[in-house]
Amino acid sequence: MTQLSTGIHLKHTHSFSLLLKQWRNQRSLSQLDLAFVSQVSQRHISFLESGRAKPSRDMVLQLATVLEIPLRQQNLMLSAAGFAPIHTETDLSAPEMSSVRKALEFMLRQQEPYPAIVVDRYWNLLLSNKAATRLLTTFINPTDLQDYFYRDGAVNLMQVMFDPLGLRPFVVNWEELAEHLLKRLQREVLAEGKHQQSHILLNQLINYPGVSELWHLSNRSTQNALLLTTHFQRDHLEWKFFSTIATLGTPYDVTLQELRIEYLFPADEATECNWKKNIVD
Repeated sequence: MTQLSTGIHLKHTHSFSLLLKQWRNQRSLSQLDLAFVSQVSQRHISFLESGRAKPSRDMVLQLATVLEIPLRQQNLMLSAAGFAPIHTETDLSAPEMSSVRKALEFMLRQQEPYPAIVVDRYWNLLLSNKAATRLLTTFINPTDLQDYFYRDGAVNLMQVMFDPLGLRPFVVNWEELAEHLLKRLQREVLAEGKHQQSHILLNQLINYPGVSELWHLSNRSTQNALLLTTHFQRDHLEWKFFSTIATLGTPYDVTLQELRIEYLFPADEATECNWKKNIVD
């Protein structure tokens, strides 16, 4: 079913003028800079930010495009300016998403025998290939994964990585990885603007044992490695993976813009050999 995204509930403090100013500051642009790149007079930009002028629908979209505002937040800006949202947010299981699902499933199959997953903006697992499922269930009992981590219709991979009952005990370099993931999540929140669910997720992660202290002690050292790897170990099993991330091009739907496809690759020859030996039939 296709629905128009309404974003978070608007409060009177979330006016268009305030949102415009927040996004301009977030992009490190002065009013003059924004006026130049958007071909709108600085005087009008000033009036929009002060509330002395009301934008047209086209003006909202023009400024949102220049400021590279994500579709979800564009809908929020439209609502704040008194217009209906225009960007749909379609469930991945909807019939009109069939071609996208087929493409994603093809990409996941092509990654075999190595893990690949599809997650949404909040790191909820939407799709995975067989290798990714085997990786998870090697360290977490499938029943526990379903009973403990399956919440609100999905498994959240950030929670799986940070929870002591999840992957955390089996990641040798967990502190290094956790610090990276926290910074990554924080950057994404900042890049997309304040959003209720993002802040909830970040706060949930920080509230796990030891994470708050780790967060405050970030940037402690400079890493010399070419890539951050995830080093898994349990008994005789030991694997090191690095990841790449892909997104869909030119999306007009909120769901599609927020999809991420993550591929895991062996970081060394030992992992490549041991993975195939212990996982691949």
